[in-house]
Amino acid sequence: MHFADFRTLVERLKSEVPSQYLNGIVDIAVSPKAVPHPLRAEIYTMGECVPLEWTGSGADLQSRVILYHGSFAALAALAEPGEFDWRTETWETLTHELRHHLEWRANTRALESYDWAAEQNFARHEGDPFDPVFYREGERIAAGVYKVDDDVFMEVHQPPAGHALALSWHGRRYQAALPTDLRGPAFLTLDGLAEPPPGDAVAVLPRRLSVTALFRRRPVRSETVTVRALDG
Repeated sequence: MHFADFRTLVERLKSEVPSQYLNGIVDIAVSPKAVPHPLRAEIYTMGECVPLEWTGSGADLQSRVILYHGSFAALAALAEPGEFDWRTETWETLTHELRHHLEWRANTRALESYDWAAEQNFARHEGDPFDPVFYREGERIAAGVYKVDDDVFMEVHQPPAGHALALSWHGRRYQAALPTDLRGPAFLTLDGLAEPPPGDAVAVLPRRLSVTALFRRRPVRSETVTVRALDG
């Protein structure tokens, strides 16, 4: 299904949603992006609910829902001809994201954590100081994998000195050479992934726990490293 046809389908399905479930939804947008799952091949994020503004209890939360046409198209290409039901998949994704909006409205603590994580991630992008574990307050995708805005953070083990960093992304294995003096905490933005996310893919080397680390805080390093695929 072409992008314009998909957008028309979303508008038609939106009109079928009872109005009370759209309270606080300021926009239902269609994006051309494909959003691959950080670890699992052939899995994509189909949609997302993004909280925008809220006060007090969160009952007045306003959110934006985004459906990713590129993700739908990627899954449709993997299916047998005629097996991918665009209408059913779109309806299920849309209603799923609307449920997220209702859950956000009922959970002020989660909203506060999301706002704080987004602020810290903005500071990271700007080169300002930030909390080295802020990403853990974002959306947990898998064990040690988190998402804040469009950026994905994956906790990895630091390799021994002189060894390359090994990691997996979307079902493929990659390797990257690291600076010899690199120590955690460090945020390594990965360049060269076959199917990158819309934002940054970041390998996080957490701070090593030790007695001396309790008294001496190592500054957070941010680097961009080039990865190469090990499996073709």
